[in-house]
Amino acid sequence: MLLALIQILGMLINIVVTVVIAQFILSLLIAFNVVSLTNNFVAALWQALNAILDPVLRPIRKIMPDTGMIDFSPMALIFALYSIQIILEQLYRNSFSA
Repeated sequence: MLLALIQILGMLINIVVTVVIAQFILSLLIAFNVVSLTNNFVAALWQALNAILDPVLRPIRKIMPDTGMIDFSPMALIFALYSIQIILEQLYRNSFSA
């Protein structure tokens, strides 16, 4: 049962990481004028990605130092999520090896 919960959490972490990467790629496309926010689909996608990630990234942005134009909070989020996943998997393995 515990293994199933850890695997479900791992899938959720992978989904969140995929959304973070999609937001990063879309922000680059917008920044380099490959796509425009005047396009309704792009604007809707951008708003949806920000609505999903802003509640998670906002507290990280408050903690991290100001680096100017570069936002390292998505990278910190990915690092934290994968760290949690590794810790949970190790705790599971250690609980059955003892």
